Amino acid sequence: MCNSQPFSAGTTPASYQVVQPGTVNSAADGGGRRRKPDYPPLPEPLPVPVIDNHTHLDFRDGLVQVDVRSAMDAAAAAGVRGAVQVGCDLESSRFTVQAVEADERLLGAVAIHPNDAPMLAEDGLLEEALAEIELLAAHPRIRAIGETGLDYFRTPESGVERQQYSFRRHIDIAGRLGLALQIHDRDAHADVVATLLTEGAPDRVVFHCFSGDTELARLCNEHGWYMSFAGTVTFRNAQNLRNALQVADPSLILAETDSPFLTPHPYRGQPNASYVLPYTVRSMAEVLGADLEELCGRLALNTEAVYGSWAHARLP
Repeated sequence: MCNSQPFSAGTTPASYQVVQPGTVNSAADGGGRRRKPDYPPLPEPLPVPVIDNHTHLDFRDGLVQVDVRSAMDAAAAAGVRGAVQVGCDLESSRFTVQAVEADERLLGAVAIHPNDAPMLAEDGLLEEALAEIELLAAHPRIRAIGETGLDYFRTPESGVERQQYSFRRHIDIAGRLGLALQIHDRDAHADVVATLLTEGAPDRVVFHCFSGDTELARLCNEHGWYMSFAGTVTFRNAQNLRNALQVADPSLILAETDSPFLTPHPYRGQPNASYVLPYTVRSMAEVLGADLEELCGRLALNTEAVYGSWAHARLP
């Protein structure tokens, strides 16, 4: 379904335009720092449509809340033909099921975020939450368990064991249901890799918002794990990510927004959205010295290799 409002490259899509003046303190940077609330302009559409490997359509940033169909209409205008809507707690995972039923351009992933797992365990609610995640994951348009993994940046040492337990349980669910695994890995590369190897990784593993170096990229190549690059690969201080991209097996690279977070240069500090993905993809092509059309085609093939066809299990 096309949006009735026209889309023009260089202007912000109508659904994302701020209608009231003001500023916000956004969760996208951890809060507390004033950010520009307006969304970036619509880029020139990509020559071959791609898919946003990771987005949070239920997370608000800036001054507007955009509905699922409007968000995907704007993405389509930029050459982003679909997205993976990702849950990270019970509320957002329930939303994910609703979203994939509302728009067939979406597939979904559901999980308990590693930072939430220790708190749920402390309250005696983790097993109940994991049981619901498994029920939600049975939906035919939920194609991944995620985002799950390890995050040693925010979780104190007292919560690490519970976080590791939750990660192992998510690996088990993904393996038994035959789903892909979307990994959140922050300051925990060695333990994430060790856990995957010890537990037995599912057939399809994605390092969401890849944050490693060339060593981790080579490990991913060795084990056939996918690396999804976000707007961070465009940041001036992220040469390690560009180096990793250059050594990554082309058949294992994906692209994502992690919207509304991690908006690519030159719009860092503004809200992100799936329609913004072409800025990251073009930057990836420059880093790789690759033809943009060929890279887009490769990204599209890689994404469907992970999640299956967006046309399969269509909505009624």
